Amino acid sequence: MKEARKITVILAEDHTIVREGVDSLLAGEPDLTVIGQAPDGLQAAELIKELRPDVAILDLNMPKLHGIEVIRRTRKWSTQVKIAVLSVSRDPKIVEEAFRIGANAFLLKDGPRRHLVDAIHIIMEGGFYVSPLLEARALLTATRRPAGVDPLDTLSSREYQVFGLLVEGMRAKEIAARLDISPKTVDTYRSNVMRKLHIYDVPGLVKYALQRKLTTLE
Repeated sequence: MKEARKITVILAEDHTIVREGVDSLLAGEPDLTVIGQAPDGLQAAELIKELRPDVAILDLNMPKLHGIEVIRRTRKWSTQVKIAVLSVSRDPKIVEEAFRIGANAFLLKDGPRRHLVDAIHIIMEGGFYVSPLLEARALLTATRRPAGVDPLDTLSSREYQVFGLLVEGMRAKEIAARLDISPKTVDTYRSNVMRKLHIYDVPGLVKYALQRKLTTLE
């Protein structure tokens, strides 16, 4: 019987004792494997891009590069890597900012171990996670649509164009040629579309377009 693929994880934390503690915790989970560790933000950003993990667990206040900037840099090239912030901060503004720029989970270092494991599985299934210890659960509104607002209306005209071309099956280079922009700019638009629609892969975008009757794919 073929062994199930494990969820790959990178840890970024400047305090060795905390980093090793999280590593030890995850080592006890049969479906998780830590493939890299970083003691500062700059190394974290580089390691995430090099190893392309399923999940990156980030502290915020790291030397060389703040965790928020690590999230920003990662989201410039990938919407696939799931990002879980592990912090001591309970500041609603910081939590909201982390979600706004692309985090999938926000956990507290003084929370129980199970929160982290649960969060990893939830975000791997496409969900979002906020520590139950944070009283302001409304913080998750940063990742959700305001009631009554059509998410398509939040897309700019260019984002809508890119969305349509992705649904048609075009690749970034083809879209770039069609719209006379760079592939990197296409990636940025694609990331924006996925973040605004809360759909993080192209098959999901196609399904959404079919549900909204935006295409028949004939």
